[in-house]
Amino acid sequence: MAKRLLQMRGLAFDEIAVDEDPATRQAMAQRAGRRTVPQIFIGETHIGGCDELHAMDANGDLERLLQPPG
Repeated sequence: MAKRLLQMRGLAFDEIAVDEDPATRQAMAQRAGRRTVPQIFIGETHIGGCDELHAMDANGDLERLLQPPG
């Protein structure tokens, strides 16, 4: 569902599969502070999971985050 939302918004993204690589999963958990997937980052900003991404989209925070500074 997160990928679908990003695609609907025309946003390019990199997907990092962690399900078969324990070291990558550990690195994601350390960076996000969570073990569940997906964990979504926009730049260096940790969004959270799918629910948080959808909430940000619904309240306009996602669009504001994606605006160039200035």
